[in-house]
Parts: sequence; structure tokens; C-alpha cells
Amino acid sequence: MSADSRLLGKVEGMEIGLSLGLLSSEGGLKLSLSECGCHVKDISIELEGGASWFYQGMVNAFKDQIGASVETTISNKLTEGVSDLDSFLQSLPKEIPVDDKAALNVTFTSDPILRDSSITFEIDGLFTKTETNQVLKSSSFRKSAAPSAICPGNSKMLGISLDEAVFNSAAALYYNAEFMQWVVDKIPDQALLNTARWRFIIPQLYRKYPNQDMNLNISLSSPPLVKISEQYVGANVNADLVINVLEADQVIPVACISLVIRGSGALRVMGNNLGGSVRLEDFSMSLEWSNIGNLHLHLLQPIVWTVIQTVFVPYANDHLEKGFPLPIIHGFTLEKAEIICSSSEITVCSDVAYLDSSQQPRSQLSLSSSTPWITTLL
Repeated sequence: MSADSRLLGKVEGMEIGLSLGLLSSEGGLKLSLSECGCHVKDISIELEGGASWFYQGMVNAFKDQIGASVETTISNKLTEGVSDLDSFLQSLPKEIPVDDKAALNVTFTSDPILRDSSITFEIDGLFTKTETNQVLKSSSFRKSAAPSAICPGNSKMLGISLDEAVFNSAAALYYNAEFMQWVVDKIPDQALLNTARWRFIIPQLYRKYPNQDMNLNISLSSPPLVKISEQYVGANVNADLVINVLEADQVIPVACISLVIRGSGALRVMGNNLGGSVRLEDFSMSLEWSNIGNLHLHLLQPIVWTVIQTVFVPYANDHLEKGFPLPIIHGFTLEKAEIICSSSEITVCSDVAYLDSSQQPRSQLSLSSSTPWITTLL
């Protein structure tokens, strides 16, 4: 053909069929191609210019072979595309680092569930130890069937449902890591940490240790227990408060008070993280032991309230505000997220937006689709 010749091709009635399988495999996803086919109803090829009159007859003679070649090429490209997508799915991380102590287990626990306009993925979702990869599961958690829709009216592209067991697994992990112990030796009202301030509250303490500095050792006696309902997100915390007197180079424990602290929480989505804050609702006290005789606990209540409000609550909120990552794929971010509370779980309903390379945050996990889909964290 000469340089001034043109070839015009037109395909009519092309049909492409794919049959795919998407299964959970060793905590990941495996995509397989069962069938793939392409059928071209008709193909027309016209040559213009130059010696087109000479070649047109040859093209017409091989039209069926050219159509078959088009069908084969498209089928091969589809097969390659499915293979590439399968490689991508299998490369998804199986945990998301939270900090140097914990990671979020995002392995898939069952095969995806396909519906008319959504696909549901069930993810482990519990916290694991970073070093040992040991999952700390809540013994009270019972798996329930995945709902057909977790966002009202399928109004959002993405729904992520988190059972309260997810939060309790985090609490258990940090508790077992001995992360929930504090020595309080500095508070806004520093005079409270001297026995002189306690002389009317615990007279025997002042008589035995006059004008001595003190500290308070607070340690949780069990992991915090998170409870979620339609109206309320809260936590119960059991802790021991040990009163210590500092004498010379000695730390002398003089009494231990057992605390049951009840707090309420507020949750919010920050970028691709779920965080929140807690506030003190009330607490109760009982005397565990004492080396200075009986204590009038009602006189101690204002001091303990001050310690909880000025030390314990701010410390907890400092960590809760950072939150933990939700399973969102690298390059995507949540938009217009809403939080819905129900019995024993919360749901994050959100749209999803793609970020260009200059806006993309640190790599994270997710699964995306142009139609609404659901991820259930279990």
C-alpha cells in the first residue's frame, strides 16, 4: 500500500462475555477466569486512496479471518487483564500498622457475597500484636449473618461495619502489653501530692508521714469493656489506685483503692481514620487494702475525681484522637462520612474519592467499586 492510502475499519454487534470467580484464599482474595469469549457479528474494512482498488478484494476475501483475529486478540487481552487484577488482589496487605505495638488484621474470613448492586467482604478486623501477629479475640463476640445493606437506602458508595469486639480487641491488646499503667507525680494542683493537703481527709496519713510528697500509681485491673447501642457508646474501666508516700529514696505504698469508672464516647471519622474522645460519667470506689487504717472514701471522692478528669481522661483522649486506620485502599479517601450506631456495632457510611499522586497518603487497604459495596469488619 502507498503512503497516501487509508484503512477504515468498523465493527458491528460485538458481544463480550466473562465468567469470573472471586473467592477467599488464605486470608486474601483470588480472582479466576472460568470463561471468556468475544463474538463479532460483522466487520467492514474499506481502503481509500492509492492502490486500494487492488487490495480491497484481498481484504474482502480474508474478512472472516480478520474478524476471528479481532475476537482472539480481545479475549487474550481480557485474560491478561483478569490475571493482572488477580495479582493486585493477592498483593493486598493482610494487616495495617497502627503503631509499634498493634496492627489491624484485615484478612478476609469468607468468600465475598454478591448482590444486585453491592458486594460484601467480611474482614477479621481485630487487633494483633505487631511482633507476634497474635490476634486477641473477644470471647463474647458471635458472628452474625452479613446484612443485605448496612447504609440506609444504599445512599453511600461504601459501608464499613465494626462490631464492638474490634474495639475490645484493641483494649485487650494494650492491656496485655502493660500499656495501661501510670504513675501520677505531676498534676495541675500539685499541692494534692503532699500529705499536708490530706491532713483533714486522712488524718492518720499526715500524722504518720507529715509533709511528705506523694505519687499515685494507677493501673487497670482488667481490659476496658466497650459497649455500643443505638443511643450510646461507652466503656467501663476497672482500675486500682495505689497511694504512695515518697520518703527519702523509698516509695511506700500506704493504701489501694479499687475504681470502677464509667465513661461515654463520641466517634468521628478523620480522613481514613476512625477516632474519638471519651468523657467521665461517674465512678465508684472501694477500699482494697490499707496500711494506715480505715479510710473515709466519700472524703476522697473529690480528689479522685480531679485525678481522673485531669490525668486519666486527657491521656485517653490524646490517644483516641489519633484513631486507627479503616480498610481503605491506597489512593482513595472517604468523603462525607457518617457514623450510625446500632446494637453492638457502628457503621461508617461514606462516599469514596480518588486522590492524585500529590494528595495520596501513606499506603492503606480497601476494596473499591463503582457501585455501592459493603465491607463488614468482624
